Amino acid sequence: MKKLLVIGIGTGHPDQITIEAITALNSADVVFVLDKGEQKADLTRLRRDICERFAASSSLRWVEVPSPVRNASASSYKAGVHAWHTAKEEIFNSLIGTELQDGECGAILAWGDPSLYDSTIRILQSLAAGPSPQFTFEVVPGISSMQVLAARHKIALNTIGEPVLITTGRKLAERIPDDVDTIVVMLDGGAGLEAIAGQDLDIYWGAYLGSEDEILMSGKLGDVLDAIKRVRAARKAEKGWIMDIYLLRRRRSD
Repeated sequence: MKKLLVIGIGTGHPDQITIEAITALNSADVVFVLDKGEQKADLTRLRRDICERFAASSSLRWVEVPSPVRNASASSYKAGVHAWHTAKEEIFNSLIGTELQDGECGAILAWGDPSLYDSTIRILQSLAAGPSPQFTFEVVPGISSMQVLAARHKIALNTIGEPVLITTGRKLAERIPDDVDTIVVMLDGGAGLEAIAGQDLDIYWGAYLGSEDEILMSGKLGDVLDAIKRVRAARKAEKGWIMDIYLLRRRRSD
């Protein structure tokens, strides 16, 4: 039976790799990478750096294939994501069939933690549930951008005895909950930041966390939002992509 490992590798800095992740990487025969093109070549390079630093065996194979692109003009967001996941599933199915021999172990290096807004687990679950699965898989947790954000800003995620909402910029733009003190926002194309203007909130923002390009900004929303948006737009134009996250804390008087 073939085996796959979904390994969380943190947000980019090699020092964020856990001992469990290093052990898992060293049990693998091949690493599978879905390359996202020249603009996001940094993400592939950092994965290579991690393998070169922590893989003990020089025989570890590296298999890189182009990643499918989500159709942003699909009839609905979820329809676009479903089609995107289906395309990824076909790629992984082909890789497992052609690049992984019986008894071998393949590794997929997932950014941050694989459980948080990452499609890999769902895709492998779908493949493993097929009529004649060729493999088993395991998941190795990683340090998430949410954890790094809180650490960099030296804050706790939650207020005392209260919950934390983890959501996306798209969902935040639909509705800003008024019954939650703390909201962590991921995958914001900009709509979430636009929607919160004028709200009585504190913001803790970070981009490219864990990398040499890391940027941090925080303060009362009304004081720093415009600056965050300017910096965000400038860095995205410069690099061609941005990976950011922010925490919103409601300013309550009671």
